[in-house]
Order: sequence, then C-alpha cells, then structure tokens
Amino acid sequence: MGAGEDQVMSHCSTRVDPIVREIVKGALTSAQMEMEALLERTAMSPFIREKKDYFIGLFNADGALIMGTNIPVFGDLVRPIFETYPPETMRPGDIYWYSDCYGTKGAVSHTPDQVYVAPIFVEGRLSAFVQSWAHFSDVGGMRPGSLSPDAVDIFQEGIIVPPVRLYREGVMNEDAFRIFQRNSRFPEMILGDTRASVAAIRLGERRMLEVFQRFGREPVANVFSSLIEETRQTIRGRMRSVFRAGSYSFTEHVDDDGHGNGPFAIRFTLISDRERFVLDTTGTDDQAPGPINYLAHPHVLNMIFGIYFLGHAPGVLLNEGAAQIFDEVRLRPGSLLSPLSPARLGQRGVTLIRMIAACCGLVGVATQGNAVAANNVYGLYYLRGRDPGGAQFLLTDGVGVGCGARPFADGIDAVYLVAQENYPAEFMDATFPVRLLEYSLNCDSGGPGRWRGGCGVVRTVELLAPSAMLSNRAGGEVFPPWGIKGGMNGGVSRYIINPGRPDERTLPSMADGTIMKKGDILRIETGGGGGWGHPFDREAERVRDDVRGGLVSLRSAERDYGVVLTGPDFDIDQEATRRLRAERQPATGLFHRRQYLETLA
Repeated sequence: MGAGEDQVMSHCSTRVDPIVREIVKGALTSAQMEMEALLERTAMSPFIREKKDYFIGLFNADGALIMGTNIPVFGDLVRPIFETYPPETMRPGDIYWYSDCYGTKGAVSHTPDQVYVAPIFVEGRLSAFVQSWAHFSDVGGMRPGSLSPDAVDIFQEGIIVPPVRLYREGVMNEDAFRIFQRNSRFPEMILGDTRASVAAIRLGERRMLEVFQRFGREPVANVFSSLIEETRQTIRGRMRSVFRAGSYSFTEHVDDDGHGNGPFAIRFTLISDRERFVLDTTGTDDQAPGPINYLAHPHVLNMIFGIYFLGHAPGVLLNEGAAQIFDEVRLRPGSLLSPLSPARLGQRGVTLIRMIAACCGLVGVATQGNAVAANNVYGLYYLRGRDPGGAQFLLTDGVGVGCGARPFADGIDAVYLVAQENYPAEFMDATFPVRLLEYSLNCDSGGPGRWRGGCGVVRTVELLAPSAMLSNRAGGEVFPPWGIKGGMNGGVSRYIINPGRPDERTLPSMADGTIMKKGDILRIETGGGGGWGHPFDREAERVRDDVRGGLVSLRSAERDYGVVLTGPDFDIDQEATRRLRAERQPATGLFHRRQYLETLA
C-alpha cells in the first residue's frame, strides 16, 4: 500500500471502527457474490447465464453506489427512479424497474438492459438500495434480438420501459409485466429472467438487513460513506500524480455506422490544475444516422478512469467515489456521445470501446506512453431462425478479442468486454442448431511490441437449421487499435461465409439480413489489441514461445520482431537475429497504427 492509500485509510479510520468497517466490507462483498451467483444460475437467457452480461450493485440511502461489478457501461442507476417515485413514497417490499435510455439520461445505454431496484428499510427509515441489471435476449423490436443494425430509431430496438413500480409491498404489478412480456418473441425467457432478477434482489435485501441488524443503522451508514470516500481519494490522488496542471487532448475514431457514414471522431480534452479536473468531449463529431451512438452518462466517463486507476489499488472498491473524479464532464447534445432521441443506440458497444481507448490515450499523452494500448471492439453476431423441429431459436453470441498491451505485460487474449465470457463449445452444440467447428486463438492478431497485444479468436460455426438470418458487428478495419511507444496496432476482425468454397464471401463489418442455408459455414476472426514498445525490444525467447504457441507466425516473427527461427522446434538463429535487429527502424510517434490486412489475408 502506497503512502497516499495510507493517508486515505487514516482519514477513514477516524470516522468508523476499522474492524467493523472490514467486516461490513466483507459481508457486502459476499452479498454481491451471492446475488450474482443466484442471478446467473437461475436466469433463462444464455446472455445472462452463460455470458454473464449483468451487473449487481449495492447502494446507500441516497442512491450512491457502494460496490458493484467492474463493467463501465452504466450510469446513475438508482436516482432516475426518484423523479417518478420520490424516496418518501417508497415502502418495504417495493421493486422499481426501467429500461428507458433517454428517459434516464443514459443510466442504461440500450433497451435490452433491464434495471430492478429495491429499497431497504431499517427501523422504519430508508437506509439502502439493492439493484440488479441484466441484458435480456429479446425485448421486441424489428427483429429477434432487438438490436438490429437496420433499425431506423430506438423504437425499433425493443420496448422502452420508463421507471415503474413493479412490486408494491411485495405484490407484483401483473398488468404492467404482461405488456412487457407480450412484446417479446420469447415470453417464457422474459418471465424466467425477471424471476431471476427479482430473486437476486430479494436475496440482497436479506443480506443487507443482516448487516444492519448486526451493527446498527448509523454505524453501517458511516461505513458506506467511508468506503466511498476511500475510493474517491485513492483515484483523485492517482489523477493528481498523472495529470499535472495543463491540458491533454486525444482523438479516437469509429470507422463507420454501418450505413455508409463515417469515420466519426471522438475528441477528448482533459483540463487539470491538479485539484480540479474537467473532461471536455464537446469536440466529438455529431451523432450518427446509424446505430453506433452512445448515450454517455457522466458517471460512465468517470468510471472508466476509476476502473483504470483502481488497478493500482486492488483492495479499494468500485463505487460512487469512482463517479466523483471529474469536477465537470462536458457533453454536447446532438453529438455521438450525447445523441438526441430517438437516435438509435443498438450498436453502441463499438463507440464504447473506442471511448475507453480515448481515455487510455489521455493517460498515454500525460505519461509519455506509460499507459495501456487500445483494445479491439468485441465481435457480436445473431443467428435467427427455426430449428429442424420448427421451434424458433435466437443465437446471440459475443466473441472475445485481444486487449491492449501494458507497460509491464502482454495484453490479455480472447476477452469479451470486461468480465463476460464466450459460449462454451458444449453449450453451443447442445442448445442451438449449429455445430462449433473451431474455437482457437487468432494467430498474428495481437499488435507486435516489446509487450505483445492480446490475440483475438477464431470461431467457425456450421448451420444445422434449414436456414437462418445473420446479423454481425465488428469494428476497427479502418482505424485498428493503436499501439503505443513504438508498438504496432492490433489486427482487424472479419466475418466470412463459407471460407475456401466457391461461394465464399466476406461480410461488411456491420450488417443484417444475410441469409444462411443448412450446411453454410460462418468463420469469425476477431482482432487483437495494440502492442506496447518497439517489437525488436521483445526478447527473442518470448517471440519463439509465441510462435510455438500459435500466437505469432514465422513470417511475423521475422518481419515484425526481427527474430529468425529455424528447424521443426523453431530454434533461434542468434546471428541472423542480431543482424536483422541491427537494421531496426526507429518508432515514429507515441501512438502508432499500421494496417495488418496482408497478415490476415
């Protein structure tokens, strides 16, 4: 623990009993994990059960986050409810529910995300909230899965639920829920996912009440405040050390919106006097006609930096303190990051990943490259149709990519967003009318560097149903994930129908309506993250091990890393490697992009 963290702990320890604080912190962590396990194991949607696309949060009486999972895609989740249901009108047993992106100012960022919130009363007083948030597979809209790139506005991306009271003192509003359920093509799945979400809420209520009953309302509330303050001070301290007085700017790009428009620039400027921090995004391009708009709540931009800097303080919780980093976040209405309703939001993940890269870019500018290189945009595809028995099916599969390299280590391979997972092969084959033919790391997709960017994956799927409609999404073909300090960019993603056959075709990075027939093959190659540092500085032994492991090809080892390998065991030719590396070219610029289409050809 550093000196700054010692000061934070000293500050907090004067306000609460340190032993009680640690016990409460442990109990809350346990409660969150129990809620997550219950939701994951009882939900019906594969997106929740297998991919773990959910968020569990515990909040204080003011609606401030005390702790939650590290997924930086949510805004201020509890307080939007107060505009319709003031806290003084709430009662024990209530549960509140919404999925309204524009109505909650970006608390959720697309319509399938369903938020459930329950108030907790202690001694007759509102004392806390518990919340579950999960991605439901189909909530209506123009096509199964709700998030078609062809939607013309948000109303075609699924039913929109404003904040409503789903339960009043433990009694469900069946009428409201029937309307929601009737708008889904998979009503039984909607029912199961809702029951799982409510069960997780009820478990969280019990666990939080146990903590209050053991230690008392006021002591626990003080612990909540101390945990938030610890997080805020820890991150603000890191911000002061990184962003010295001055102005820092970085521009990132989204290739296109899937409808022939683009590229779109994300322009960030961070202004610091070391005590006050302002993030200005107003230079970002106007909102897109296509579905890549991201309704960025200020909490999201705070949380991105918060999660980044909490990597140096693993014992500190992600909470409201991470949403209090910036004294001001400037967003321009009508821009890509603050679109006006009813602009479509369904493929906002493309912009989210680029927005995260822009934040890392600001750190890189401030530290002369002591930052993480850019991540790739995670892949996503939908297969919709009827199985051989005539039943409707929806396969929604998010596919992992490579993360950017770090100043001390390679990027992580095959990661889907943050904590989410790819479908296992056994689950795919047993659940959907497809056969998974290949699932492997994508060789040469990681950006070369002293530290290599993480590699993407290859997923090859054969369709067993009579036919299906395919929707696919990727990003980074025109502007691949950048490398830093001489590191090269990561590779790009591709969707290929029937590779190696006469009818082979490569799909656009964002498309819908592609018809596949029984026996057709879909090959997905996802890109990797950017590299860090000059590739010739990577130890030849590491390059050899990457070649042996299928992460780097012989061609890339020689061309990009200056390492010559010979024989069946890929032994290092020391003299040839020395000569080749003596001819190294200097790195150009702090950030570096380079097209790798020839590598993936």
